[in-house]
Amino acid sequence: MGFNLDRADFGMRLIAEILDVMIILVPIAIIMYLSMGTLSLNATQGVMGNSLYIVYSMIVPVIWRGYNVGKRLVNIKIKKSNGKGLTLLDMFLREFIGKFFLAYVTVSLSTIISALMIMFRKDKRAIHDFLAGTYVSNES
Repeated sequence: MGFNLDRADFGMRLIAEILDVMIILVPIAIIMYLSMGTLSLNATQGVMGNSLYIVYSMIVPVIWRGYNVGKRLVNIKIKKSNGKGLTLLDMFLREFIGKFFLAYVTVSLSTIISALMIMFRKDKRAIHDFLAGTYVSNES
């Protein structure tokens, strides 16, 4: 297995994440506006907005076999290192514990370390990938 060929690099993962956030947070902001009567960036960054996005990030890749909207658009996919299918527990470990919780308790230091891991490790795996036993592959 040639890691440099089949693993998604930092740039592709970042583009997928940006697309995903933009595509998913706009509807969340609209829903929050309709329910709260105010349109504020703070509303989408609050508990409800984060909760909805985390639930989306955990459930969609399980249902859509490794893809979410952003990853599908740039043709990359989350895969289990052992070749099995993704489970809800895998995605909870990856998205909630590995991304959200660790970023919160380390004041985003874990996010910076994960970005550096993706950029400089041959296997392109970040902290959240190790916690869940996953990696992100190029599908082209």
